[in-house]
Amino acid sequence: MSILNPEQRSIEYVPHHERHGRVRSLFTLWFGANLQVTAIAAGAISVAIGLSLPWALLATLVGNLIGAVFMALHSAQGPVLGIPQMIQSRAQFGFYGAVLPLIMVLLMYIGYFATTAVQGGAAFSSLTGVNIDASIIVVVVITATLAIVGYRLIHAAEKWLSVISGLAFLYLSYRLVTANDLAAVWTTSGFSWALFLAAAAIAATWQLTYAPYVADYSRYLPADTSVRAAFWYTYAGAVLSTMFMFAFGATATAVAADAFDGGSVDFIVAQAAGWHALFLLVIIAGVIGVNSLNVYGMFMSTSTVLNSVFKMKVSPLMRVGLIVVVATVATTIGILGKDNFLVNFSNFILLLAYFLIPWTSINLADFYVIRKERYSIDDMFKPNGHYGGVDWRAMTAYLVGIIVEIPFIASPFYTGPIATALGDADISWILGIFIAGGLYIFLMKKFPTRANYPEPTYAIPSTSSEQTAAMADEQEATPA
Repeated sequence: MSILNPEQRSIEYVPHHERHGRVRSLFTLWFGANLQVTAIAAGAISVAIGLSLPWALLATLVGNLIGAVFMALHSAQGPVLGIPQMIQSRAQFGFYGAVLPLIMVLLMYIGYFATTAVQGGAAFSSLTGVNIDASIIVVVVITATLAIVGYRLIHAAEKWLSVISGLAFLYLSYRLVTANDLAAVWTTSGFSWALFLAAAAIAATWQLTYAPYVADYSRYLPADTSVRAAFWYTYAGAVLSTMFMFAFGATATAVAADAFDGGSVDFIVAQAAGWHALFLLVIIAGVIGVNSLNVYGMFMSTSTVLNSVFKMKVSPLMRVGLIVVVATVATTIGILGKDNFLVNFSNFILLLAYFLIPWTSINLADFYVIRKERYSIDDMFKPNGHYGGVDWRAMTAYLVGIIVEIPFIASPFYTGPIATALGDADISWILGIFIAGGLYIFLMKKFPTRANYPEPTYAIPSTSSEQTAAMADEQEATPA
């Protein structure tokens, strides 16, 4: 099948005869996805908050190495289950209960799409002279088109971007190091545990925010794909590229404190020694590539929320409409918030951690510890099936995980009392992982069944048409 043929499936199960691809494609997908200016801006935060360059690099390395473990574990779920990541959350939170984390995830996609679109628009504006708002819209239109075509084209685009952007940023990095006085900013003075932990949290959160959709890009792989291979190809691609971009951003901010004021990409391409247009094109392509993942994720999450509330089948026309709507909403937010880019982005990704980390811990605990990769796929689509309703065990663990984080939060909008006592060191994300996941495991072992819900059926999932009809019948029978 051509990569230009629009994807036909949305949130439903991908049957074995439609599986394709090789597991190593996960490396190029996640390597290419992170070779873009938003990752550079995230890396810049570690120096902008006050860390010296060596400590900033070490903190971001620690955060990336830890955060990518969880992200890659989610990626390995895709070939096993053959369904999107957030549909699988119904197994933990229930058919309706999964809507709560879904809404949080949808807000995350919108935020990342908006901030990334600002950077892509800035590059397009620098290249063409078109005003920034119009430039953002142009970049978004191309991005949405890529997402509409879907899975195959996204994988192919990231494969080429991993090579082209990789070579481009290698050259820019060489120019950055050799054209600036790096020795003047290479100092280990001014270390602070609070700032170190904050920088590590930003890096870990960067990886963790991929968790709610990372399996969407591995779900078409053959079902016999090794979990170990899926993990390591994803992990290696994500860590190498992210650390590359974070290091670039931290170094750029260390040698020029105002490098990213207003979300501008001008400082980056200024390192290109006369090849500005070429590198602006690379930056624009990178933004389009990663934002196609974001808008694809927005579409998946929106479809799942709507599917939980209404009887619906996502037709090709509805697919296009949903992608256009969510892209328009995110673009509007990006245009309105573009003038204070770095501050807005820093606050945004810190906020995400408090809601996403308990979810990721519960999801992984269920997949690898409780159910050990064994699920009834058909029941994922039945409001009254084994995973129906709202699962109080997962919801309790999720809410407790968030509540436990609150006293340990250190952020621009709120600092908890314990975080204050620790010198504004933010360790909430660490507690969120262990408390939410640990409590979920305890509750699942203490209360292994829920009353009034049927036992799961582990048969091979129905075909698409049969599954859609069964889902519709279930929803019609469900009380309002």
